[in-house]
Amino acid sequence: MCCDLKRRFLLLYATQKGQAKAIAEEIWQQAGAHGFEADMHCISEMDKYNLETEKDPVVIVISTTGTGDPPDTACKFVKKIKDTTLPPDHFAHLQYGLLGLGDSEYTFFCNGGKIVDRRLQELGAQHFYNTGLADDCVGLELVVDPWIDGLWLALKEAFPLQKEKEGMSSVVDAVSSSLSAGLHVVHELNLSSEVQNLKLEDKGVRSSDVLSQKLVDVNLVASTTDTKPSLVRSVPPVSQSALNIPALPPEYIEVQFQDTHGENPHPSSLISEGTTFEVPVTKAVQLTREDAIKTALLLELDIEDTVFDYQPGDAFCVVCPNNVDEVEELLRILGLSEKGEHFVCVKVKQGTKKKGAAHPQHIPERSTLKFILTWCLEIRAIPKKAFLRALVECTSDVGEKRRLQELCSRQGASDYACFIRESNVCLLDLLHAFPTCKPSLNLLIEHLPKLQARSYSVSSSNLYQPGKLCFVFNIVEFPACPARPVSRKGVCTGWLAELVAPLLHPSKNTLDTKGGNSATEKISIFARPNNTFHLPADPSVPFMMVGPGTGISPFIGFLQHRQKLREEHTDWEFGETWLFFGCRHQDRDYLFKQLRCFLENGTLTHLKVCFSRDSSTAEVAAPKYVQDVVRLYAKEVARVLLKERGYFYVCGDKKHMADGVSDAVVDILSMEMEADKLEAMKILAMLREAKRYLQDVWS
Repeated sequence: MCCDLKRRFLLLYATQKGQAKAIAEEIWQQAGAHGFEADMHCISEMDKYNLETEKDPVVIVISTTGTGDPPDTACKFVKKIKDTTLPPDHFAHLQYGLLGLGDSEYTFFCNGGKIVDRRLQELGAQHFYNTGLADDCVGLELVVDPWIDGLWLALKEAFPLQKEKEGMSSVVDAVSSSLSAGLHVVHELNLSSEVQNLKLEDKGVRSSDVLSQKLVDVNLVASTTDTKPSLVRSVPPVSQSALNIPALPPEYIEVQFQDTHGENPHPSSLISEGTTFEVPVTKAVQLTREDAIKTALLLELDIEDTVFDYQPGDAFCVVCPNNVDEVEELLRILGLSEKGEHFVCVKVKQGTKKKGAAHPQHIPERSTLKFILTWCLEIRAIPKKAFLRALVECTSDVGEKRRLQELCSRQGASDYACFIRESNVCLLDLLHAFPTCKPSLNLLIEHLPKLQARSYSVSSSNLYQPGKLCFVFNIVEFPACPARPVSRKGVCTGWLAELVAPLLHPSKNTLDTKGGNSATEKISIFARPNNTFHLPADPSVPFMMVGPGTGISPFIGFLQHRQKLREEHTDWEFGETWLFFGCRHQDRDYLFKQLRCFLENGTLTHLKVCFSRDSSTAEVAAPKYVQDVVRLYAKEVARVLLKERGYFYVCGDKKHMADGVSDAVVDILSMEMEADKLEAMKILAMLREAKRYLQDVWS
């Protein structure tokens, strides 16, 4: 349908790490080709829009952060709409469509979007389009792409003057129900299955008139002699398909090289989340044996000379750099090795077509190129499809060009999931795989996200160890795979392990045989308080803790704190405490054998452990996993949670442990209450709502 006058709609985004903004920008770019004009704003810019008087349709793209909170940019908006004095028809005039982003690895999936969606409904707003919930665990694009495709039909229906025929409403219904089917497919996906086997497009919406997408010449077909696809090679049908690829994102950054004179800013100046503290690492201990599958380290930080404060259960963030060798390699491939120490000036390109183009807040006005690649950009980030699309234009070889087009196309969605997303491929891997791809520096600044500080659970008590902060982590390992032929360590854990090597192996410290030099190593940290994952306010309330592997970390702080309280307040009544701990091997990775001390002095009432890889000669096999041990104490779990109104804490891996523990608790509640499973699930939901079943989990 052609219309001389483009119809306006309000497009709001709420983002934490840039994902929601990027999707909103994609909607903004496509809008013009469909006869619409998107008035796009960050949801925090409340002076630039007014929902109370908004007459046009509203489209909202919103992510989720933390354990289910709206992003920081949405906090003011959420607070405003949660005003209990607002009447139920406050937004009765409003038509909106909402796309929520989340990760089903976490308990409160897409909760940021759900909070806003639910509240707008309570205030009388009406959907003109079904809510979409995209899952980063299996690939946001599986929901985002069909949701955007269907948006244009829904918007046309939302403008009564643009109805071409009465039957259009049935088309919109078909789009919505088709999208719902697609969403159902995604949510029912077994997360361990291969995403590439899912063909959502066959069930979802396909738009034949997305003008912002480009049809690629089918004559550029890769060789069909190979039967298996790879990062650099495709096979039919992808290799023989015409491709729908995203619109080329407009460039908006300009980089000017300057001289080598000056000083870089301190990395902590890049942090906007809170006050940073530079603190020395005073102790490092390897908790696992050398032959353990994973290497766990405990680090102790000296915070005595700071105002940094924390409670057991809190988390904090470590400001970390990219790997030095990877930065040097990236400079070499880009032909910028000699420019590494040169200062660069980063500006917004004049006349750019990018909506709301602004200088990235995480890039200093003036710093060296090496500083930007080391401290500012997440060079390990998995490239988004928009980045792949931009890289096509920087590639000279026809075959490489075609493969990059396939990987960012709708037709190549399963290849993207398999060879880029699931293989943890980063820019450096792409540049090795596609040697004629030579992106400009401005393209990297435009498409690589901010290098995020890494979060860790506190594993100590300030009451027990004043002026000290301890934390435990596994050194993350990414083994080599066909799409990424080199193994890597985690960005932060690998850096920390290298940093504290002199403390772990003092005899190898040739700089200072007494080890004095190693104690001066410092790291920058900032607080990330947890408002809920704390000890019960009433010490007489019993609680249970489940923490296998490094999931035990916050519970060491809990127990240290409880021990100190027991010593200082002998007249207080203290509730019983349970700890369920598990690891692979008792003699290799039993991280805290001193747990027995807490048991002996009465701080810990019950300690239950299991070892998943140790062989047993017993007639009845011992339970392997913590969820199995929890089931053995069903009556005690039910008593603590239901009769004594106690607390239940879970910390560790989400998919392989926390879900199993919650399933075990549901079964226990069902059995002990003689209720069906649905009723038990409702009880668990109520416990979560009451903040008595608490999780600190990661994927």
